[in-house]
Amino acid sequence: MYREYFGLKESPFSISPDPAFLYMSEGHCEALAHLMFGMNGDSGFVLLTGEVGTGKTTVCRCLLERIPVNSDIAFVLNPKVTAEELLATVCEEFGIHYAEGNTSIKVFVDNINVFLLDAHAKGRKAVLIIEEAQNLGLDVLEQVRLLTNLETNERKLLQIIMVGQPELQEMLSRWELRQLAQRITARYHLGPLSKEEVGAYVKHRLTIAGLTRGELFPSRTISRLFRLSGGIPRLINVICDRALLGAYVQGKERVDTSTLLSAAREAFGETRDQRKQRKKYRWASVGFVLLACVFFLTGNYVSQRSRIAAITMPEPIPQNNIRGPEAGSQHMDMLLRPLERPGQGSEEMAYQKLLNRWHITYLAYRPQGGRTVCEQALMQGLSCLHNKGDLSSLRSINRPAVVKLFDDQGGEFSSALITLRDRSATLTMGDETRVVDVQEVARRWAGDYVLFWRVPPEYQGDIKRGSRGPVVRWLDTQLSRVQGRTPRGGGNLVYDDAMIKQVEEFQRVEGLAPNGVIGPETIIHLHTAVGSDEPLLHDGKEAR
Repeated sequence: MYREYFGLKESPFSISPDPAFLYMSEGHCEALAHLMFGMNGDSGFVLLTGEVGTGKTTVCRCLLERIPVNSDIAFVLNPKVTAEELLATVCEEFGIHYAEGNTSIKVFVDNINVFLLDAHAKGRKAVLIIEEAQNLGLDVLEQVRLLTNLETNERKLLQIIMVGQPELQEMLSRWELRQLAQRITARYHLGPLSKEEVGAYVKHRLTIAGLTRGELFPSRTISRLFRLSGGIPRLINVICDRALLGAYVQGKERVDTSTLLSAAREAFGETRDQRKQRKKYRWASVGFVLLACVFFLTGNYVSQRSRIAAITMPEPIPQNNIRGPEAGSQHMDMLLRPLERPGQGSEEMAYQKLLNRWHITYLAYRPQGGRTVCEQALMQGLSCLHNKGDLSSLRSINRPAVVKLFDDQGGEFSSALITLRDRSATLTMGDETRVVDVQEVARRWAGDYVLFWRVPPEYQGDIKRGSRGPVVRWLDTQLSRVQGRTPRGGGNLVYDDAMIKQVEEFQRVEGLAPNGVIGPETIIHLHTAVGSDEPLLHDGKEAR
C-alpha cells in the first residue's frame, strides 16, 4: 500500500526470511563462524542460542549456502516429537528407507548407522540441524546424544547443530544432561543489534527495496526504534512496516517519533481499552506519588523528633543489602536494572568485587603510575582469563567472573557474577547484590566474561609434550592427588606420553577437550579437583 508512495519496489520489512534482504551484523557473522568451525570439525555437537527474532534462522540459512556440495542435510523444524518420531524424521530427511509402521528405536538407529557408514565411505558429510531445540524433551535429547555414538575410529559420522532460545542453555546445564553438554564443541549466543547496527539494518533493507530518495527514518527515530525494539530484528521489521503505513496514511514524507510510537503500540497489541486503562493507571500513579510525598514528609518529621528523643540509644545494625530469595523475599529479581550510569564505573566496581572474592584489595587504576586489574591480580599469583561461552561453560569452570550485560535500552554495564545455581544467580551491581533468575542473565548476556585463575609455579604458557621444570612437578603432584597415588620420583620430570595419557583421561572426565594440552581451563579444573580454597560459583549441590 505504501510502496508507490515512498518509491519502493518491494516491501522492505517483511518478516519472512528473504535472502535478498539478508543483513549480517557483527554478531551474525560471528555466530556463522562458530557454526562453520563446529561443522568443519568431527566432534559431534554445535549449539546456537538467541532470543526470539534475533536471526538464528537467518544464520542457519547462511550456513546452508556455505555447506560443501558433498554434504547430506537433515532439517528438523518441529522438535515437539517423541524419540521414535525424531528418528523417523531423520530417516525421512536423509532419504533412509525403513519398514512402514516401524516404531523400534533399534531399527531406526541401525538404518541410520548403515546410511552414515555408506556416506562416510563415499567421502560425504552428514549434518542434522534441529530448530527450536528448546522444545525437545529430556528423553529425546538423550536420544540425540546417542546418535553421536555412531562413529568410526577417526571421526563422528553425524554432525548435529542445535538451534534454540536461551532456555536451551539452561536445559543443557541440568545434571542429567551433562553428558550431552560435554560433547558440545562450539557454541554461540546471538544477541540483539546495537543502536548503530539498527540504523544500518534499516538503511540496508530500504536500499534493497529500491529507496533512492531521502531518509525515511531520521537518526532520532532510529534511536527510539532501538529502544522500542531492543535491537531484535523481527520487532524492528514489524514496527517499521506499521510506521511506514502510518506515515503514508498521514501524508508524511518520513517517519517521525510520534508515528513510530503509534506503530509500536499497534505492533505490541495495545487496544483502545488498554490505552484507557493505561491513562487511568497514569493518573492513579500521580495520586500515589503525591500521597507518598505526604507520608515521606510526615515520616521525616517524626524521625527527626525520634532521633532527638533517642540520642542515647545505640545505632541499629544495618540489614544486609541483598535482594532476592536468599534475603527472605518470595520472588527473585526478574529484571536486571543497571547502575544509573551503566557505562561509568560499573566495570571497575565489578572487578573490585571479584578481587574481594579472592581476598585481594583492589587499587583504583590511574593512567599514570597505576596498575590494571590484571596486573594487580598477577602480583598475587593470579592471571586473567578472557573468554566467551554460556552459563553451562561457566558452571563447568566454576569460578566467579565479571560479565558484561545489557539493559532494555541497549546500554552495557558490568557485573560480578558471584554464585550460579540451578535457577538463580547472585550478581553485584554497584554497591548492591541481587539474586536473579538465571534466564535473565542468559537473556542479557552476550557470553563474554573475565575471571581469575591461580597460576602454577614458573608457568610460561600451555604445558605440552616435552615440557620440563617445576610446572611439570606441580602437574604430577596435582594428578597424584586426583588419582590417589604417590607422586613420581626423579629430579627433572618431563611431560611425557604416560603423563599425557593421565591428563587426557582427566580432561575427558571433566568434560574438556581431551588433547593433553594443559591450559588455563585444565589448570582451573585441577585446582577444583584437589579441593583448593579458591572461590567457587557453586558447590556442586542443587540450590533452588
